[in-house]
Amino acid sequence: MVVRRDSAVGEQVTDGGRKAAKATKRTTVERAAEQAAAGEKTTSAKRATAAKKAAPPEKAVPAKAAAGKKPAAGNKAAAGKKAAAKKTARPAKATPALKKTTGSAKKTPPVVAKKATAAVKAPPAKTIAATAPKGESRTALVRRARRIDRELAEVYPYAHPELDFENPFQLLVATVLSAQTTDLRVNQTTPALFAKYPTPEDLAVANPEEVEEILRPTGFFRAKTKSVIGLSKGLVEQFGGEVPGRLEDLVKLPGVGRKTAFVVLGNAFGRPGITVDTHFQRLVRRWQWTEETDPDKIEAAVGALFPKSDWTDLSHHVIWHGRRICHARKPACGACPVAPLCPAYGEGETDPDKAKKLLKYEKGGLPGQRLNPPQSYLDAGGIPAPPLGAG
Repeated sequence: MVVRRDSAVGEQVTDGGRKAAKATKRTTVERAAEQAAAGEKTTSAKRATAAKKAAPPEKAVPAKAAAGKKPAAGNKAAAGKKAAAKKTARPAKATPALKKTTGSAKKTPPVVAKKATAAVKAPPAKTIAATAPKGESRTALVRRARRIDRELAEVYPYAHPELDFENPFQLLVATVLSAQTTDLRVNQTTPALFAKYPTPEDLAVANPEEVEEILRPTGFFRAKTKSVIGLSKGLVEQFGGEVPGRLEDLVKLPGVGRKTAFVVLGNAFGRPGITVDTHFQRLVRRWQWTEETDPDKIEAAVGALFPKSDWTDLSHHVIWHGRRICHARKPACGACPVAPLCPAYGEGETDPDKAKKLLKYEKGGLPGQRLNPPQSYLDAGGIPAPPLGAG
């Protein structure tokens, strides 16, 4: 009985041992499989590492990793890359510039061709005149300007204000009326005005409608009536009925600006002044004495070229030349005494015979603008202007 129980126990132990052995075998097999798998992974990792090491240096390690492992080498590599990038970037920027240059080169030939064609068609005198003043020094400009004035003084030794007047008051009123009309028309109108209103006191209390009727031929007669009556009142109230001899006083009167004031100061008081009227402005720009267009700036620029004592006569010379020869639309270049000194020579008629037909007043054998010109003008062959309504 005991033996059987022991056998049974032995059998039971044997079976458990078998099961444990089997479990041990299975565990050993699984471990072996895991080790084999790990070995395969390790092998594949080694192969991958070897492959990466065998690959080109550019793809082997990223820039950041390389910089982390070898700082000095990384810095050198980065600097090399930046330098290479700059060298590469410069040609890229140069390409548009080359395109632009090429584009401009394509547009340049037609422009040059047009200019060349215009130069061929234009008179030679214009081409010479256009280049003459370039590079002219200040000293050369002063000399040329003064020489032009001397030449004009010989041509117009009788130059004078082309307004008829007997006293400063008449000259002041006549100059105000000359705006937007000719001196001839003013000279034909003022005799009736001064016959009825000879003094500032008379004109200051005049009936505006009667004055307007007298001034109608001069144009803008309502505005001019207001100005002459206003300045007459100003003379009576502020200066005792006398025309002041100072610029700052004259310009305070209605209708009186710097141009009018200098006409009165220079011709009634003998005080030098430059009269910048439309003829003066046109000629000084043609002669390239100045590029200014504002009358006050022109006055300053031209005044700096001449002694102050020459200003009044200079104004007469320039204005007379502009009215007789150097016209606005068709200057008589072929009959101009200062043509060799003029940068604008060739803008008008250069043929002498044709140019002579363009001359006006005494230079063309025609009546002047004054009804009562000075004797020097008559001695030079000048003809008095006809009165209003006399043909």
